[in-house]
Amino acid sequence: MTLPALPPAAIHPVKLEAFVFRCPISTPVKTSFGTMHDRPALFVRAQDEDGAVGWGEVWCNFPSCGAEHRARLLDTVMAPLLLSRAYASPAEAFRFLSDKTAVLAIQSGEPGPMAQVIAGIDLALWDLCARRAGQPLWRFLGGTRDRIPVYASGINPDQPEVLAAAKRQEGYRAFKLKVGFGEARDLANLRALRSLLGDEAPLMVDANQGWDLAEATRMAPLLHDFRLGWLEEPLRADRPWSEWKQLATATRIPLAGGENLLGEEAFATAIAQSPLAVMQPDLAKWGGISGCWPVVVKARDAGLRYCPHFLGGGIGLLASAHVLAAAGGDGMLEIDANPNPLRTLLSPRLSVIDGGACTLGDAPGIGVTPDLARVAETAARGC
Repeated sequence: MTLPALPPAAIHPVKLEAFVFRCPISTPVKTSFGTMHDRPALFVRAQDEDGAVGWGEVWCNFPSCGAEHRARLLDTVMAPLLLSRAYASPAEAFRFLSDKTAVLAIQSGEPGPMAQVIAGIDLALWDLCARRAGQPLWRFLGGTRDRIPVYASGINPDQPEVLAAAKRQEGYRAFKLKVGFGEARDLANLRALRSLLGDEAPLMVDANQGWDLAEATRMAPLLHDFRLGWLEEPLRADRPWSEWKQLATATRIPLAGGENLLGEEAFATAIAQSPLAVMQPDLAKWGGISGCWPVVVKARDAGLRYCPHFLGGGIGLLASAHVLAAAGGDGMLEIDANPNPLRTLLSPRLSVIDGGACTLGDAPGIGVTPDLARVAETAARGC
């Protein structure tokens, strides 16, 4: 399948705003590298000279001050640049912001936060263009379907079968467990999940960069009997591709990654080196749609499975869903299984799971317009 090119859509932004929210949570979200004690979100609102508006989201989970920091970068660095001119398309705006801040990103030692802010702006601009055209984003990008498979992600190591059972009741048919908490605990959790879900349910694991090559090579064969769909980020994302290739030859489990790659060159190398079977760019972390769409095209052309990564609020999740729908293929949308009102409030369609899939509908853009007062009230209540 040949994916369409991004459509032309001229814009002249005149206003750009950042909105930070934090939602306290009663049950912390654990990973191999840290624990989240609240759920942050940084939403972006862009307005064009004709009054059209679009919404995006910036990745900001770690460290805990990340949302406020990135909001300041948007206000003080990116907004003056973006609002200085008109553009032939959001893709041109993405390139302009990336080029203009390239040296500053190096000088400040913050290429990641800079890229994340640009990504959120890009998402807002594409949503703006789709809303102005009166089309859902998935159709505006050239898609032909709005039904997408989903999986329950972020299943923690503490009694994972309890959360998985609840998600199965909600309609989920695929699940992803966090591993990297020691051999005995990881294997016990996988046995519990297979006992609950049966042998045929798609089950994946995510090590969150928790192993070195020796540990990953030792652990991978122990996971074979669980018939896993993929093993995600078993190694640090900055390890040489030669190590990933070594691991790929030591296991029959497909390797997945991409959420922590930054830049066209990094993705091009990952695809060319071919250690990954599942490509997982995060639209809110680097690239937005303008940067990630070419990655999706190249990954699909190389025979890789495209499954977008996302862990945040409802705006970024909806954008990821629409891009997946436009791309087609056999990918699945990642939906965090842990409570997050900033996600569920703003993505109601993604809370309706039928037979392991959801539908996006025909509302313009990503399909929701945030009620900021309600979002603030919901965040204050926590969960």
